[in-house]
Amino acid sequence: MLRVAVPNKGTLSEPASDILAEAGYRRRTDSKDLTVVDPANGVEFFFLRPKDIAIYVGSGQLDFGITGRDLARESDAPVRERLALGFGSSTFRYAAPSGREWTVTDLAGKRIATAFPNLVRKDLAAKGIDATVIRLDGAVEISVQLGVADAIADVVGSGRTLGLHSLVAFGEPLCDSEAVLIEQDGAQNNAAARDQLAARVQGVVFGQKYLMLDYDCPRTVLDKAIEVTPGLESPTIAPLADDRWVAVRALVPRREVNSIMDELAAIGAKAILATDIRFCRF
Repeated sequence: MLRVAVPNKGTLSEPASDILAEAGYRRRTDSKDLTVVDPANGVEFFFLRPKDIAIYVGSGQLDFGITGRDLARESDAPVRERLALGFGSSTFRYAAPSGREWTVTDLAGKRIATAFPNLVRKDLAAKGIDATVIRLDGAVEISVQLGVADAIADVVGSGRTLGLHSLVAFGEPLCDSEAVLIEQDGAQNNAAARDQLAARVQGVVFGQKYLMLDYDCPRTVLDKAIEVTPGLESPTIAPLADDRWVAVRALVPRREVNSIMDELAAIGAKAILATDIRFCRF
């Protein structure tokens, strides 16, 4: 039986459970449940703290885990990413008091507060910067105001929270994070079962990123239409009763669907229809 870790709380918890449920797996009915057995699919789910999941997976006690890329890297556990899941996106960056231009080299000799000390130490070492890293478990932004640190390294979204504490982000991101499906580096046990779960989850993620687009196209502009909708390998093209037209079907990125439909309409395509994808294998 596969053993899979799922975040028990936080922003990753509900989307992770939703993806697994969409992939056909049993979900917990009580948020207090720490384990759920799905005998029909041969999987046992363990609901753990997101920051601990990579450690359990890296030790070989669990076959898979869903956690943040930043948390997996911070753990230093021997894990590898199997799939990026497309939710929980965040950027991990340095930030310091506003009012001056900061560069990463300005951190030399400074105190840097963070909840991700391993990530920060690795980045500083790679850049040859000697600084003091102070570990804090939360409310990192307030550390500069309280005089505990000179700068911070933290997850940055809109920058609003930084602005409230008169901080500004600078430098390249230390990590562009999102939720990922991880497994032990070099794991070979339960290979067939792991491949099946990964394929199911990948199908759900793919369906969230792509739509199926169908439209009627004049033969005279078919080459232009194919440039607009090349599909994954190639679009499907079928004849219509009127020889002057063909039916075209292709996968398109969900985020680009409206602009793609505009382009198709501009070259003369008709009856353009976008359809959700629920289940797929590639």
